[in-house]
Amino acid sequence: MLRGMYGAAAGMIAQQQRQEMLTNNLTNANTPGYKADQASLRAFPNMLLKAMDTASATPGRAPYIGELTTGVYLQERMPNYRQGDIQETNNSTDIALLQGVLPPTESGQPGGLFYTVQDANEELRYTRSSNFTLDGEGYLTTTEGFYVLGTDGQRLQVDNDEFRVSENGMITSAEGAALGQINVVYADNPMLLVKEGNGLLRLESEEGPLPTAIGNGAISFQLQQGFIERSNVDASQTMTEMMSAYRSFEANQRILQAYDQSMEKAVNEIGRIG
Repeated sequence: MLRGMYGAAAGMIAQQQRQEMLTNNLTNANTPGYKADQASLRAFPNMLLKAMDTASATPGRAPYIGELTTGVYLQERMPNYRQGDIQETNNSTDIALLQGVLPPTESGQPGGLFYTVQDANEELRYTRSSNFTLDGEGYLTTTEGFYVLGTDGQRLQVDNDEFRVSENGMITSAEGAALGQINVVYADNPMLLVKEGNGLLRLESEEGPLPTAIGNGAISFQLQQGFIERSNVDASQTMTEMMSAYRSFEANQRILQAYDQSMEKAVNEIGRIG
């Protein structure tokens, strides 16, 4: 009976974590460049049941009865790097990154393109946020103040918002002077990128920084100034999944309550000495 309680409790915990993930997705439905998370639920290893009485047992082997499940858990959260919709804003600091043709990968999963930025600790990070801004010194930054880097690894200083960005990321001033080129990098396996918050992604690999996509003939992309990439969260689908997670939580809760009532009856009635 206690194993059943543990299994129901494990199901409640897994659905609660899934609900929290879906709630976070829905909260960021209007966050530019946000990539929705997906959950992967997995069952704990099943336990084999065998009879212990020797009378009915085959010599040298106990009779096999069946399997006993031991619950489920949320194994991992995986971002969905599908391209979001493009929305026009007419702001010169909004620069959407449109993925084109990407080379096939060994895993069969699609790769991804990202901007390179510098976080508050001056460490290299990646992002798909496209609603940039300018700081007091004229540097191109994210809305959280993280510097956007160029192909030379340096911060991009554009001085004012009267600059132009070409389709390959080359930045020029209103007078036509070259100010640098936005560095777009390619991730062969985007699942190695870990979300840190504020739209930043950290690479979990010892192979060094991601290679630049500029100059790679197998990769095609386009930067669109005056546009932003919207979140790829499907609000209606997310709401449906939230209701499903809630119903599953309720079902496990009712099972747990039934076990609790059975335990209470066993203690107060069956175990009572007449």
